[in-house]
Amino acid sequence: MELSESVQRGLQLAAEPSSVDHRGFQALVDSCFRSLLSSQGDPAVLDEPELKHVDRIQLKQVHSAATTFILEAVKQDADKSAVSSSLEELSFSTERIEIFYSSYQKHKKELERLLASIGRSPARINDVSWRLQYNTKNGQLDKVNEPSYLISLNTENQGTSEDISFTCTTEQLQDLVGKLKDAAKSVEKASQM
Repeated sequence: MELSESVQRGLQLAAEPSSVDHRGFQALVDSCFRSLLSSQGDPAVLDEPELKHVDRIQLKQVHSAATTFILEAVKQDADKSAVSSSLEELSFSTERIEIFYSSYQKHKKELERLLASIGRSPARINDVSWRLQYNTKNGQLDKVNEPSYLISLNTENQGTSEDISFTCTTEQLQDLVGKLKDAAKSVEKASQM
């Protein structure tokens, strides 16, 4: 599975027993699946007693990375070997892989139904706007000095207009542009047949 650097860093934190102990890891995995399957966002999803000793910033980073990984695995219909090899590359112990995979297997069908219900037809992009942001500092490091791009897509789906905004690094933006060019070439080839 292809994962962004931030997702990889978050998962590597989850793999470290010094960051999240064994009981905390089980509670974390359960809270990730619970937050994905909950119909309303529960602000107290990370307020488990087993997670009280984990740094709140790291906990949010790990939760975000784990839920992203779960959704990507469900989207790709990943089997045990794919999930295991991806987690092994991120330094997960065999025990933590088993804990994660048993929850994944238990909730996979529900998550597939949830993802399938999101929508059948893709939204049409009407307009794109972007802005360059240059981060010089953040709360954890003195100097960051890295650019990021705020991309906003104005989309329309079944007569409803919606703005979708996301932030990406230079590498992620280059990857997105490359994939869009590949898609445009594929559509052009298909239309010439």
